[in-house]
Amino acid sequence: MTAPSDSQGAAVAGRLAANPAMQRVPSPKAAVFQHRRFVSDALAGALIALIDKDRRPSTIADDNGDAYFRTSETCDLASSEPAVQQIEALLTQLSGIDPVFGEPLQGQRYAEGQEFKPHTDYFTPGRRDYARYCALSGNRTWTFMVYLNDVAAGGATRFKLLDKTFQPEAGKLLCWNNRHPGGEVNPATLHHGMKVRKGVKYVITKWYREEPWQG
Repeated sequence: MTAPSDSQGAAVAGRLAANPAMQRVPSPKAAVFQHRRFVSDALAGALIALIDKDRRPSTIADDNGDAYFRTSETCDLASSEPAVQQIEALLTQLSGIDPVFGEPLQGQRYAEGQEFKPHTDYFTPGRRDYARYCALSGNRTWTFMVYLNDVAAGGATRFKLLDKTFQPEAGKLLCWNNRHPGGEVNPATLHHGMKVRKGVKYVITKWYREEPWQG
């Protein structure tokens, strides 16, 4: 197993690049990959059901005063659920990251008109949220996100600084290193969960930390 800090993410990126099912975004600015049909329809359906059962309004770590910055709903997915155990095992096998570095799996639901405006997944050093959320387990390293369903219109994930937009497709995995090769946070990973124009979007997200997760 690999620690996310191993070679500042190079080991994980190398493992992903060696997987023939992975596609790497051709950009020197950030390590971003996608894997189509990573999750089966049956597993995606089971995860959607869990999200619908326990969803609640999403929040952001550092309140920026914009009440409409993140308008989705969120669900913490219990590790005791068979579907959660299955997706966790798939992510571990794919990434090679030791599960002790992972945050609990989260699910998100976006109804029509809902979005998550441009943001980064890491916590910015020196800001209030960094001191609060990174004291025990360090900053976020890798993000793994899976679209669980097709969306009738909208709901793409846009990396403006990479000039790349990913459309939601059932079962598609999107993952990226939130850091530069030297270990510094990477602002080029700024991304926008764009508004759903028609239908509903479901995703699950797994974040990894620099140190073992301590909640």
